[in-house]
Amino acid sequence: MRPDALLYPAPEGLYCPEGGFYVDPVRPVERALITHGHSDHARPGHTNVLATRQTLDIMQIRYGEGFCAIEQAVAFGEEILINGVRVSFHPAGHVLGSAQIAVEKNGTRIVVSGDYKRRADPTCAAYVPVPCDVFITEATFGLPVFHHPDPVDEMGKLYASLRQFPERTHLIGAYALGKAQRVIRLLRDTGYDQPIYIHGAMERLCDYYVSQGIELGELRPATIESRDKSAFKGAIVVGPSSAFADRWARRFNEPLPAFASGWMMVRQRAKQQGVELPLVISDHCDWPELTETISDLRPEEVWVTHGREEALVRWCQLQGIKARPLHLVGYEDEAD
Repeated sequence: MRPDALLYPAPEGLYCPEGGFYVDPVRPVERALITHGHSDHARPGHTNVLATRQTLDIMQIRYGEGFCAIEQAVAFGEEILINGVRVSFHPAGHVLGSAQIAVEKNGTRIVVSGDYKRRADPTCAAYVPVPCDVFITEATFGLPVFHHPDPVDEMGKLYASLRQFPERTHLIGAYALGKAQRVIRLLRDTGYDQPIYIHGAMERLCDYYVSQGIELGELRPATIESRDKSAFKGAIVVGPSSAFADRWARRFNEPLPAFASGWMMVRQRAKQQGVELPLVISDHCDWPELTETISDLRPEEVWVTHGREEALVRWCQLQGIKARPLHLVGYEDEAD
């Protein structure tokens, strides 16, 4: 079966006409398969949603119980037949519950990776390579310049700043789903045993991670109305970066703004956002990991989406692998 007859880009998102479903649709549809809970991939309003149990739970936390009419949970490795099309979900290593989705019919298998990473991360199931004929890969950091450092070394930068500025409150901007919990766990795994303060927008998601067996240590609400500001001297506060731009952040003791993102490799971005302490911690693959993944899989074709598509397409072609950009719209990479 021709791959582009099995799955192709439509205005709503990647569409499988044989199965009558979309993968990560950007508009409400009758049947949606969702790779993970980030808002650019998991949107409310679909009739039927098929995803991992954790992704469904995260969607309910973020959107409420009525985020879809009918939800169906699928386990990693479980195969489901939808109108004659075989689908299965496999760990993507991006955030809790994140999955790659394999779509297969008549001997043709396409794997939609969604967002994925290959670095070790105890807050989610590790990426698993899935053999396929066509691999659909993101290219968020799909340029050779992107080589992400060891996250443990980035924690070392934070500890050095804490020693240098023991009176200042270190505010770490991090995306509420995935990045915040990963940063907290990195702090714990590198020996930080003090309470960590979190913005209210992160409480329910952090509670859910803990309920799933992800140890985050002592977390306290980052509220100061009933607390002496001196309690935050030398403390670490984790919250969405957007909150650090308003009056809430200025209430802390000499706040030092930090931001955990793969984009902190780009100094101009850090400067524009007023970040004093850029922490290069990404939940996506960097360039070596993208090319390593494709080299490991050796698919017949690679389709590249949301990111720096042209460079990765060209690299594939130089390796003798047929490749093309999908030019999907509606998927953002700013949150990383």
